[in-house]
Amino acid sequence: MTILAGIGAGPWDALNVGLAMITPFSVGNWVIFIGMLLIILNALLTRSKPVIHSLLTIVLIGYLIDFWLIIVFNDLLFSGLMLKVFVLLVGIVIIAFGASIYLQAEFAIIPIDGFMFALRDLLKVKLMVAKTITELIALVAALIVGGPIGIGTLLITFLIGPLIQFFFPRMKKRIHWKEAGEKEFL
Repeated sequence: MTILAGIGAGPWDALNVGLAMITPFSVGNWVIFIGMLLIILNALLTRSKPVIHSLLTIVLIGYLIDFWLIIVFNDLLFSGLMLKVFVLLVGIVIIAFGASIYLQAEFAIIPIDGFMFALRDLLKVKLMVAKTITELIALVAALIVGGPIGIGTLLITFLIGPLIQFFFPRMKKRIHWKEAGEKEFL
């Protein structure tokens, strides 16, 4: 939704779209390639082995992005600034909400979020600060490759971290409430 809104993709998406525009590879392919690079970078930053099972996550995401962009929404264009902003904002909330849920599983997190956690631990900052830093790094890279940057990019850059920070503890509380209840009875 954030790509299709047409008012600037998120920094990582802008990077992937920009790279897809100047190479023969698709946006989904670049999600996979960048993900592989981030797996290596995350291992270096955390001084640990690469999280190889994250490959499964990025391959799945890469192919799903291509499926949605190429097959499902191939010719979909939104018109009118208000509709574009609405689609973008809904997309941002869905991404933050979804990320806060899937991060609870602590299994095969996408390399972008692994990068966020690595920076959080390395820099000793809050999750939203680390996420904003990773988004700014991607934004600079997207600018270099000529990705679709606009007001939407800035909104995603500065809203996604705080929204994940907002949703994360609430989802953790909801997801783990049953575990806490079971422990009381054991």
